[in-house]
Amino acid sequence: MKFLALFALVSAAVATPLALYDNEQSPLGDVLPTEYPGFDLKLDAPRLVQLEGQEEPVVMTELEKIQAKAQGIRFFDVTETTDLGSLAQFRTAAKPSYPPPSHNESVRAVLDTLNIQNLEDGIKKFTSFRTRYYRSDTGKQSQTWLLNKITELTKEFAPKLLQNSISIQEFPHTWTQSSVIVRINGTSTDDDGVVIIGAHQDSTNNWPFLPAPGADDDGSGSMSILEAYRALIAAGWQPERAVEFHWYAAEEGGLLGSQAVARSYESRNVNVVAMSQYDMTAFVKRGTREQVGIITDFTDPDLTQYNKDLVDLYLDIPWVDTQCGYACSDHASWRKAGYPSVFTIESSFPESNHQYIHTANDRYDISDEFSFEHMREFSKLAVAFAVELGGWSKSS
Repeated sequence: MKFLALFALVSAAVATPLALYDNEQSPLGDVLPTEYPGFDLKLDAPRLVQLEGQEEPVVMTELEKIQAKAQGIRFFDVTETTDLGSLAQFRTAAKPSYPPPSHNESVRAVLDTLNIQNLEDGIKKFTSFRTRYYRSDTGKQSQTWLLNKITELTKEFAPKLLQNSISIQEFPHTWTQSSVIVRINGTSTDDDGVVIIGAHQDSTNNWPFLPAPGADDDGSGSMSILEAYRALIAAGWQPERAVEFHWYAAEEGGLLGSQAVARSYESRNVNVVAMSQYDMTAFVKRGTREQVGIITDFTDPDLTQYNKDLVDLYLDIPWVDTQCGYACSDHASWRKAGYPSVFTIESSFPESNHQYIHTANDRYDISDEFSFEHMREFSKLAVAFAVELGGWSKSS
């Protein structure tokens, strides 16, 4: 099914040197090579894509996907996850409830240790890779750096006893970049639930072979939850209920990484109590009020209200209701699997960073609208979400 104007493809072309495209003059619309050095991406490869309002997925090429994304069309690439959500009706766990926050003093003690310099250092390194595109060599390199950084932080900050309760794993995919999953086991013997805090590690340019530092989208969310993780383990926190931190690959390709992870959890009937996504946490548009955007569409209403309550209690800035549309970030994969999920963004959606994302200018140093202080507010929220829903073991 063709619903977009298509670009010409070359069936027999020598790969054009990547340097020819190291600028913002996208070659879209010209005769294109089908392969590029340093990328495992074939533009003519067929994919199954789920669009809003359509029950059956449509066949699109990778090139058509790229064009759709550049035009602001959001979708699931369901090529490998056509059955996601098929087991939701058979899940044995009851719909969770979210009791009022009860760990005020413990949470605030951790919030005081969140360090803006750590956020800045993390963003500088994460954006130093030419692109974190999920089918690129540098996308894999950035994921390896992230994995090693999490391991280093765990060894440096987690007490020895706590380290025994932490697992750090790559979740491999059929493309180059892996997702990363960190689990802190809970101490409870009668609670099989898990709380998930997520962000996507990959980046893209509207033309994916161009540079994509991805400072805001989603280097900011990735580093916000990483600093929350560091502060929590440094405090010796061990939850009563298991808590996981996820960094997904291939969000920019149609929520590929999170769909694969959610499908794995669904197939094993994992009891996901709550999932919270952090995608873009740094941008404060000049002349606007600093706020936390709480996404209200395609999210769980009870958990969304709980997220608002946490903002009211623990953050220094207010929340604002906003919407972002169909399949707009990785929380949508978990919702599709039937799990309660929420999504928090840097502002109301209309005031978020539409100017720089998916370009070579999505950098931390190009505008004073990129705020590490704002990122820290989201680290605070991630800490509160983890502790209030995961609990704090009295033995830790």
